[in-house]
Formats: sequence, C-alpha cells, structure tokens
Amino acid sequence: MNYIEKIRKFNRHYANVLGKIDQEIYNHPFPLTEARIITEINENSGCTASDIIGKLGIDRGYLSRITQRFEDENIIEKIQSPEDKRQYSLHLTNKGKDIYCKLVEDANIGVEKMIKSFSHDQIKELVLSMETIESIFSLTNSNSTEVSVRPFIPGDVGYVAYIHGKIYSTTFQFGRVFEYYVMKGLSEFLMNSEGGELWVAEVNGEIVGSIAITKANESVAQLRWFVLDERFQGLGIGKKLIETALNFCKENQFEHVFLWTVSTLGAARYLYKKYGFTLTEEKPNFEWIGSELIEERWDLALS
Repeated sequence: MNYIEKIRKFNRHYANVLGKIDQEIYNHPFPLTEARIITEINENSGCTASDIIGKLGIDRGYLSRITQRFEDENIIEKIQSPEDKRQYSLHLTNKGKDIYCKLVEDANIGVEKMIKSFSHDQIKELVLSMETIESIFSLTNSNSTEVSVRPFIPGDVGYVAYIHGKIYSTTFQFGRVFEYYVMKGLSEFLMNSEGGELWVAEVNGEIVGSIAITKANESVAQLRWFVLDERFQGLGIGKKLIETALNFCKENQFEHVFLWTVSTLGAARYLYKKYGFTLTEEKPNFEWIGSELIEERWDLALS
C-alpha cells in the first residue's frame, strides 16, 4: 500500500471516529458547525466573517444566517469597524462565553469517554502522534515558517534540559537519572564553556532543538546535547544544527570530534553517518531506562 492510500485510509478511519464523537457531543441547539463558529470567535475575539470563512470554509450566506441568529439571541456582538463601515468584528457576549464553556465541558466529557479504555502509554502515544500531524500540516501549509539556529542566551539552557527530559521520557521512556545526567552536564558547561558553544534551533520563535560543542582538549571536541522535537523533523533542522557545530569545530582548529549516543536513536545516527562519523565503541547502560541500553561512541576526523 503506497503513502497516498495509507493517508486516505487514515482519513476515512479518523472521519468515522470524529463523526461518532460529534454526534454524541453536539446536538440541538448548537450542532457542530455552530459550535465551531462559537469556538473560533472565542479564540479570536474581534475576528470578521471573512476570517471565519477562510478558517472554517463555511459558505458566506450560511454563516451570515448563523451570525444573525447569534446576534438576535445575544450570543455574539457585532462591532462596526471605524475604518470600513462594511466590516464588523465579532465578539462573544457573556451569554456566549457561558455557552462556549458548556461546549468545552461537553466535549471534554465526550473525549474522556472515548479514551477511557486506553492505557496511559497508549494515550501518550496517541497525543504525541496527533501533535506530530498537526505540526507537520501547520508548518507545510504556512508561508511564514521561520527556522533559525542561534547561540544560546540566558534562559535557554534550562529549556534545553526541559526538551531533553520531555522528549526522552515520552518517546524513549528514559527515567529521571538521564535528566539528571543532562542537567549536570549543562550546569558544568555554564560554569565553564571555554572553547565551546551551545546553539538552539527555533521555529517561529519556539525552541525545538539544540546542539553543543565542548572542548575535550586542544585538538579534540565533543558534540553534545543534540536533540530535536520529533514534530519538526523533515524541515532540515537537524542538518542545520550539525553543520553549525561542525563549522564551529573547523573554525576553531579542532582536528577531531566525537559524540556519545544510543543505538535506538535512528534519526540521529543516520545524520552522524551522513556527515562522516563512524561508530568506534559500544558499551551497555542499565541506568537510563531500567534495562540494557547500548551506548555508542562515534568519531570524525576533521584534519
């Protein structure tokens, strides 16, 4: 089965799931379309009818009838634009806000019923997958996605530790000992970063990854804290991070660079191979996940 067929199969399955939820949650007097309009006005107070049409794809005449009824029932308030008398901004009234809160409450109950038979791990995996789908579509459909890699500034190091702890515990089931290991190393780096540097990757201002170089000796560097939120893989961010780190090594006349990773990190290992690193050492680790994990050393000669 090719990718297109798999995506269509998922769409059919997910549409059935959503349809079942919507039928149980949304009913008279606020069916799904009306509930979505109320939600959009709540989340973007002051939006216009054109904004809602562009976001939700609703027919203009149909939307006009709905908003007129909402205004008549004191659910929304229309405020005429002083610049363009034909434009009106839409706002929820106090009654409308109460209705929105009730819709959220009913939706939460409906979703809770849907997942009540799932295990904790299944729910975590489900949510992570949903976040990945949302991020990929929002990034690829956006014309204003800004990806940048920059040296760290005050406040970034704590967030780098947070990303490591979150990603490795959620995706790879690493325990607290690993997070301590990361925080300990970052703290030592903050106290003495001579000869090294730490960079963070941002997408539209949000930190999504990091990489660092620390000085092992005058000619040897260590690549550390390379991490990337899986939701943002496929945008070339990993390549930008590694190239930034390796260019720094060359500019500072390091002759050799090495790193430690684990055998389960397939995406990172692929990039290490791509940039010429070779696997030189393996050793078991029993601390980070409570069972055996294989640590790997990878080396690259720069001279």
